[in-house]
Amino acid sequence: MKTSAAKRTGRKPRADAQRNRERILEVAKQVFTRRGAEASMDEIAKRAKIGPGTLYRHFPTRDELLAAVYISEVEKLAEAQRKFSAELPPVEALRAWMLIFIDYIVAKKIIAPALNAMAGGPSPVFQQTNGLMEEAANALASRAIASRDLRPDVDPMDMLRAIYGVSSAGSTDDWPEKARQFVDILIQGSRP
Repeated sequence: MKTSAAKRTGRKPRADAQRNRERILEVAKQVFTRRGAEASMDEIAKRAKIGPGTLYRHFPTRDELLAAVYISEVEKLAEAQRKFSAELPPVEALRAWMLIFIDYIVAKKIIAPALNAMAGGPSPVFQQTNGLMEEAANALASRAIASRDLRPDVDPMDMLRAIYGVSSAGSTDDWPEKARQFVDILIQGSRP
């Protein structure tokens, strides 16, 4: 996703501007996770070690920053799928990716309510990201099925829904650890 300035000029952002943007997104995710979606934009700028003007040049509104953080998390899932597919055996790649999916859920639980309150609603953001996540999950599961590590009737989206269900049912702070344990149960139960 291009920065607001890059969208206006149609040019690729400079390397330092791209680094600033990436730092802002990482810091914003941390601050939103700790303080909630209403966290101070000034605090984000300060923690990212940039001026408020730089923050607002990249993300003119809180809604744009929240959407960018969410999109960035989904893009990380897609990148992880490619990396794990290249480096790990099929079922291990799927397992590693599902563990990262849990981290995505942690961020989504904080950001989703704010996305739902955005002017125009979250639909454009979700439309942009759902396909990426589905493609990644399907690619990993297809490899594991082809290697006969998973049964051919396994639906990777059902696996993700099950993990998401653990996060929804888990009202305690330790739900991510329980979800990580559940990944192994899902994979064992999906073997031939």
